[in-house]
Amino acid sequence: MPSPFPGMDPYLETPAYWPDVHNSLITALREQIQPNLSPNYLAIITPHVLYESLEVATPRAIVPDIAVSRIGHAEDQAEGDVAVAIAPPADATLVLPFAFPTRYHRIEIRTVAGERLVTVIELLSPANKRPGEEGADVYDRKRRDLTQSRIHLVEIDLLRAGTRPRLFGERPDAPYYVTVSRSLFYPRANLWPISLRAKIPVVPVPLEPPDADVPLDIGAALARIYDGARYDLRVDYRQPPPAPDLSSEDAEWLNERLVQAGKR
Repeated sequence: MPSPFPGMDPYLETPAYWPDVHNSLITALREQIQPNLSPNYLAIITPHVLYESLEVATPRAIVPDIAVSRIGHAEDQAEGDVAVAIAPPADATLVLPFAFPTRYHRIEIRTVAGERLVTVIELLSPANKRPGEEGADVYDRKRRDLTQSRIHLVEIDLLRAGTRPRLFGERPDAPYYVTVSRSLFYPRANLWPISLRAKIPVVPVPLEPPDADVPLDIGAALARIYDGARYDLRVDYRQPPPAPDLSSEDAEWLNERLVQAGKR
């Protein structure tokens, strides 16, 4: 059964689903563009490991007022020794920051002759958009290194949460974006804002001049993996989509869409 949404399904952003969605979509996109690249180029999937933060609810612990511990073995305890009272911790149990390794992939387009890297297709993950030096800052540096190395970059952001990759200039308001950076025009880039209510536009994948761009139909690839993975059996559309909250207009539209599709 197809997704009830015309473009990106916001429920697929759910952290429990996203690693599977991410890797399935990368594979579908590679299969889609590979025939249009031959005989001069190859699309190669390359893995990398990112550490995703895991939010754990903080449990409340019941701690006795005094903990009593006897040091040493009973037979070693001299007569008349006094037990040592150990101070109890605070009346709460905290959780250390925890991150788990998740394997993601990207597409590298390389020349057949010499396997020279020409274009990178990145599908952003939550780790790329996590604020701070271990997340968004690392991705921004990697992105800058790619573009300064005369490598084209196609950047697909289908996650509403997190810190967006940096852009100078006024970014149109939208939940999703695709950015294409051509090496010859760096630091300028083309931006496609994507509405929740619209189909995802077909965008270009640049190659080496004078070779023509290859079309990338992200929407068709999403529809394919949605059917193939049977996300319709996994997603509970009776619940709201994952954070952040939608605007009141989009939330109303989403509810109407799901009611029409028989999901609510």
